[in-house]
Amino acid sequence: MWCRVLRLTPAHPYIPNSAESSKRKLVDFLGISDPEELYSDVPEVVKLDRPLEVLGPLPEQEILKRIKEKLSSVKTALDMPVFLGAGCWPHYVPAVVDFILARTEFYTSYTPYQPEISQGMLQALWEYQSMVCELTGMEVTNCSMYDWASALGEAARMAVRITGRKRVLVPKIIHPERLEVLKAYTEPAGITVEQVPYEPETGQMDLEALKARMGSDVAAVYVENPSYLGFIETRVKAIGEIAHDRGALYVVGVDPISLGILEAPGNYGADIVVGEGQPLGNHMNFGGPLLGILACRAERRFIWQMPGRIIGLTVDSEGRKAFCMALQAREQHIRRERASSNICTNEALCAVAAAVYLALLGPKGLRELCETIIYRSHYAMKRLNELPGVKAPLFKAPHFKEFVVNYNGTGLTAKAIHEGLLKAGIHGGKLLAGEFPELGQSALYCITELHTKEDIDRLAEALRGLLER
Repeated sequence: MWCRVLRLTPAHPYIPNSAESSKRKLVDFLGISDPEELYSDVPEVVKLDRPLEVLGPLPEQEILKRIKEKLSSVKTALDMPVFLGAGCWPHYVPAVVDFILARTEFYTSYTPYQPEISQGMLQALWEYQSMVCELTGMEVTNCSMYDWASALGEAARMAVRITGRKRVLVPKIIHPERLEVLKAYTEPAGITVEQVPYEPETGQMDLEALKARMGSDVAAVYVENPSYLGFIETRVKAIGEIAHDRGALYVVGVDPISLGILEAPGNYGADIVVGEGQPLGNHMNFGGPLLGILACRAERRFIWQMPGRIIGLTVDSEGRKAFCMALQAREQHIRRERASSNICTNEALCAVAAAVYLALLGPKGLRELCETIIYRSHYAMKRLNELPGVKAPLFKAPHFKEFVVNYNGTGLTAKAIHEGLLKAGIHGGKLLAGEFPELGQSALYCITELHTKEDIDRLAEALRGLLER
């Protein structure tokens, strides 16, 4: 039998870095002299100035051995109590969530480009949308964004397109990384983002400062409930009224777990709701992937400005239920240059996980989960507040899941305490000195249903030992 031998060459015309001629065509077309110019906006400090130290080629078993050796020194949330949250939180994921996600119908489908043959995925996303709407008190939601930060950026641009205004007001207490993403979304569009001060004792948004910043050019007022530092904003209805009185939209950011016990934003006047869906059945996974929530009121001016996709329910020619993609706002589809967003994918599998998780818990289970978190976090506050020089929580306000612990009276820095806890096999909270220097020596602690009484007592005793040295 004759067989044809394919002679492989080291260069290929479709791989730009495989041949000098291909690379030259690329740079000539772009009008640059060197491909490195494409990365001119990347700070030099983060660039690697040497070749990668990659060994090989190695046999598979040798690679596996080396990886295990490298990972043997890594400690995870499974190996030690972790009291770190700040945007990605440790929650228990029921086994059934992972089992359903592992089914190939979901795991390999990515996202429905041919919706008419993706009825299973479309139904799962429709269920996700339905439960998010019920949870947030809104009428419409898309079937997910990248994360809370990207959802906030899209919500701000939605508000600007709807109102024709160019200013967005946000709280001073906001996740710094979330704020940076918001600015990255808004600055190219000429949108100004301004921060509203907070009351030092309670952390609540300063309503008089908010009123002073309101004007006919404000497109939206944004508030987080619970806040980045864990306290609950108790005057959310008043903030919404101030925004609406001046013709601005009201955008609310949420931890969806908290809505098992807190009022739904739609019930106190929110026009757009954003949030992070990671707590809904998604593992921390070393920081990702996350799941952005974006919901709004059922008005044409809102729906037509939403990014991403909306899945709808209808009937086919024979009267059977049929799921369809009711809205596709992305530029890759029919809207082209009229697209409201250039977001090119979604977190479909994470959204399915959230749907399974919410369906599994139900309203009663979600409320019980919230109550457990509140009981345990308040027990942690009590234990830590008993320690000399420690104040927990720092702010005089109700809290959910997270709270600021202040060490000003201990004579130790938050960093020194954090390092001492690590040596004791405990991961403390997030250090806040770089983000909010006015809070002094403080750290943000997170308590969820995964933190047992024994974990909290161990934290308190370890901290006591550090203070008594």
